[in-house]
Amino acid sequence: MAEAPDLDIKMDPTTLYREEVFTDHRIGTIRALFPVTTSGAPDPSRETMFVGEAQIVTQMGPLPISFDIEASSLAAAVDGYASAAKAAIERTILQLQEMRRQAASPIIVPGSAAGGLPPGGLGGGGPFRAP
Repeated sequence: MAEAPDLDIKMDPTTLYREEVFTDHRIGTIRALFPVTTSGAPDPSRETMFVGEAQIVTQMGPLPISFDIEASSLAAAVDGYASAAKAAIERTILQLQEMRRQAASPIIVPGSAAGGLPPGGLGGGGPFRAP
């Protein structure tokens, strides 16, 4: 594990954004990231970014999903929200299915116990015998 002095936790002053959140209180949220200078003034040399947020319900509970929306204005981001959300949800579902598939078919190495346990399981070998 890295020690705190080894971590690079310095913010990059050339990539600052002011964030505003927009929601319809029904489907989702759009975060608009407006580029700013270190004084907080608008930085016209960089583009505004739009990030959509949605949730899908899984067996483990709600799963938040974030995705970029290619747009040059808030109105365009609102219009593009549905298609960007659909693509992000489809990618997430495919990733969940792949994770489930990998978990259901673990590779068992010959000579090792199933599930990565040492031979004999947890108890140190052999069936349990009452005293």
